[in-house]
Order: sequence, then C-alpha cells, then structure tokens
Amino acid sequence: MPKTDNLQGALELLVMKVLRRGPTHGFAISTYIQQTSDEVLRVEAGSLYPALHRMTEAGLLKAEWRLSEAGRRARFYELTEKGRRKLEADEKRWQAVSAAVAKVLRTA
Repeated sequence: MPKTDNLQGALELLVMKVLRRGPTHGFAISTYIQQTSDEVLRVEAGSLYPALHRMTEAGLLKAEWRLSEAGRRARFYELTEKGRRKLEADEKRWQAVSAAVAKVLRTA
C-alpha cells in the first residue's frame, strides 16, 4: 500500500490520539503514527508542524520547550481539556464514517 502524507482530515485526530498518551514532541508524534500504522501512514513535517501550530492556536494543545530524550531542545505538545473533548467527539464521528464506508465497500 502506498505511503501517504494526505490523511484526508484525519491528521488532527491522529495527533490528538497520540497526545492522549502524554506530552511529546513533533518528531515522536510522526514516528509513532508511522510505526503504529505499519509504515502505511507517513506524516511529513510540512503537514505536521502547521497542524500542531493551528491546534495550539485553537486551544486544543499547549506547547512548551523542553529537552528531548536525545538531549536536544524540542517543543513538547500536550492535549488540553478542550482537546480531550474534541478528540472524543472526532473519534466517534470518524468511527461512524469509517463504519459507513466499510458497509458500502462490503455491499457494493
């Protein structure tokens, strides 16, 4: 299956889901998504960092500079309460849409 950076609106959902596990930096978010998807999904920096910025501006995430595991300065992101509520709503919506698509694929 080809790798894709075009996640069709799912990027914010995936980022929030990863951050539900705890605060982390952008590279770790990207790596987690890629590894967990068995290398099918690849989130490029040109998509991820603008999304993180938008989500921070919208109050879904908070960000602060810290030292990464590698000892480098990195911006760590954390889900806010507003982000948790949005994650819950978006996840339910995504599951309903994906179930509907699966049903059409099975029956068409």
